[in-house]
Amino acid sequence: MPPRDAEATRRRLLDAALREFAEFGIAGARVDRIAEAAGSNKAQIYHYFGSKDQLFDAAFETIVRDTVADTPIDVHDLPGYAARLARRYEEHPQVMRLATWQRLERAADAPVPLAVKSVRDKVDAIARAQDEGVLPRHYPPGVLLTLVLQLAAVWTAVNPEFGAAVDMEGVRREDVVADSVRRLLAG
Repeated sequence: MPPRDAEATRRRLLDAALREFAEFGIAGARVDRIAEAAGSNKAQIYHYFGSKDQLFDAAFETIVRDTVADTPIDVHDLPGYAARLARRYEEHPQVMRLATWQRLERAADAPVPLAVKSVRDKVDAIARAQDEGVLPRHYPPGVLLTLVLQLAAVWTAVNPEFGAAVDMEGVRREDVVADSVRRLLAG
């Protein structure tokens, strides 16, 4: 019998957890469903992650790490950066779903260090770009980042009724996001 690949098992558990937490949140997620979806067992979850909360933390950190790596900030092209984020959120809806569950169910807990570092790095990059005259100063760096991130995520908050009531045929969401950020910077 070949030895088990511990990293592959851990990755399967993490992938299954991402799907489970995105759909049900922390409170609604079930460890037995995660284990079953990963082709593993609950004991492996506790072995690799310690607890359901720690598994959620690992899943959330994975989302943060992957998003930062796949869509790094570009202070010379904030409209393009926002459009790339919007596209990522559309292609990977679990990103914003996990972020929402994090905000709803973990708001009282300590912030996730990797997410805090990511935000600080972006704010620092914007501040440097403002100091160099690359970006306007009409908003402080943290406010500007907040507005850009919210514009990138705007479509993730649209409810199904909106889609049923408003014709979005031919509208490229990422183009709307980029144009909005461009106007924000011009303002």
